[in-house]
Amino acid sequence: MTTHTLSVPAGEVLRSAAAAAATFSKRSFGLGASSIGEPPALRHHPHIVRFAEVEADLDLLIDRAIAAIAEGEPTEDEILGHYVHIASLVRAVSFREGKLLEQAVERLAKANPNVTVLTQSLKLPLVKAALEAVAGNDWSNLDGVKLDCEAPAKGSYTPDLIVVNRARHTAYILDVKRSLASYGDTSRLDELKFKMMAGALVLPDWLYKHHKRMMVDTVEVAIVDGASRPSDHATGIWALSEIDDLLEIDGVAACMAELRLRFGRRVQQLLEAEARKALGVVVMAISDTAPAAAIVANPLIALNGPARTYEEERAMAAQDEDDGHYDLGCFDDQDDEPEPVRIRVGFARRPRRH
Repeated sequence: MTTHTLSVPAGEVLRSAAAAAATFSKRSFGLGASSIGEPPALRHHPHIVRFAEVEADLDLLIDRAIAAIAEGEPTEDEILGHYVHIASLVRAVSFREGKLLEQAVERLAKANPNVTVLTQSLKLPLVKAALEAVAGNDWSNLDGVKLDCEAPAKGSYTPDLIVVNRARHTAYILDVKRSLASYGDTSRLDELKFKMMAGALVLPDWLYKHHKRMMVDTVEVAIVDGASRPSDHATGIWALSEIDDLLEIDGVAACMAELRLRFGRRVQQLLEAEARKALGVVVMAISDTAPAAAIVANPLIALNGPARTYEEERAMAAQDEDDGHYDLGCFDDQDDEPEPVRIRVGFARRPRRH
């Protein structure tokens, strides 16, 4: 099987299967026949998308995400109390934002007629031979390897998106994260990359057998960080702000930035409304047992304890100084050696019943 190693300046993607894996490359493509209104110096790809053209579709995606977040019914929590709904919303936002980004990428990719985005039934088998190949070899040495997707497997991996550029016979395995902040010092990111690499080794065969004989000779994997923190192409991390180069469409990153901005505003409005409800419940609970004047005079939370005047604080400090000692208890002569005590260690057990 022929493999292609593209060497273009300014960027890269994790490559494997029918491609090189450790080398990444952002591509510079020639401009198309039409500049679509942008000066040639500002164009990087032959296709372009503007937010105004997709605004209605993206707003609809935002509306659906917000509705899904708001409709959740959290279970009661003794610790969170009236604030459990806020916690539930925050957890839902983390999940729904990732889905929103995936759906938006799928919609924006339509601006490039050469790109097909697969989103359904993407369970790639983790073939044993692929797992062993990735575990036992340097990723860059697997260039040109293609394995049978129907060989014995140990589980599966489901990517968020598979993007196929039919014109270049290239497939991208994308995992879109709302933020990689939580992956900082954990092994979860390495485990994710391991599965993506193993999946990349069987993807060409899987696409041919399960997607209408679709053929690719290059597979690249990338983890897209929705928060657009600094990317690390050498390890397969791409910022969302760089997604134009993955889809070969100018304007996708700008559209995604506007999408996240609008989604953020809606989420914050939702959280503020829920917070006001929770605080209103607290105020009502207090008003049932105290007159209104007392509620106004006493804040809900006294972070520094009861309020005292400067003279009262000085008087209390003087009393402490007059005590002449600190109340640390009584101590016997400490020069005696402590008697030896047998210490038992072990797993916790139920106390014996007498």
